[in-house]
Amino acid sequence: MKYPILLSFACGFLLTLSACSSVSVDDYSKNSPKLAPQEFFNGNLMAKGVVKNRSGKVTRYFTATIDAHWKDGVGTLDEKFIFDDGEIQYRTWTLKPNGQNSFSGTAGDVIGVGDGKFSGNAINFKYVLAVKLKDSTVNLNVDDWMWLADSNTVINESILTKFGFKVGSIQLAMVKN
Repeated sequence: MKYPILLSFACGFLLTLSACSSVSVDDYSKNSPKLAPQEFFNGNLMAKGVVKNRSGKVTRYFTATIDAHWKDGVGTLDEKFIFDDGEIQYRTWTLKPNGQNSFSGTAGDVIGVGDGKFSGNAINFKYVLAVKLKDSTVNLNVDDWMWLADSNTVINESILTKFGFKVGSIQLAMVKN
């Protein structure tokens, strides 16, 4: 063959493109148990998780408590995060339904309005989070996925990106008390 390097590059490029196909929340439409945000995020929840850097190394551990309730169709999630280094962070989410199987979400450290969709046992929530880093703030895109594993447990993975590049991730499990 005359151009083995070029052919190898072209095949690798095509494989990369096919591997980049996006997963849709609708891919989980037939999965059960069904995840209804108003039902799962209602009452007290406990979460334990890790923060990873861009190479996948765990850099922090945390425990969180979530007090979730709904009034007049609007959800409020009061979150308290306690990190292994002693830092404590608070976040209050306001969730509003946007029609069938979608919602919007706001919080004090979220830039603009987050866009959430749910189907089957899954939720996909996308938003921009302002993260304090030393003496500055960095806005990170968050692609947040949640899957209801059983009636009391949600597994959550958040991919954090900047300029389209992965800069970290968060994995956690939430359990209803």
